[in-house]
Amino acid sequence: MGFYLNPENNGYRESIRSKIYIDKTGLIAHTNERIHTEEKYICVSRPRRFGKSMAIKMLAAYYSRGCDSKALFSGKI
Repeated sequence: MGFYLNPENNGYRESIRSKIYIDKTGLIAHTNERIHTEEKYICVSRPRRFGKSMAIKMLAAYYSRGCDSKALFSGKI
């Protein structure tokens, strides 16, 4: 249960090392613009195999308070 409530950056760390990784860090800026506004709910509706899980792992690593992810995102944001 703790995996879902407090995800760390292990999933994203594995993703960026894979050959099929596509950088989606632009989604972080988009999300930051909408936090604490009425548009804070973002629906990600894409076809199968389009990188939704990888994007969620990236966001979880970026916003997680349980780990330090500065090294993973240095030079990307």
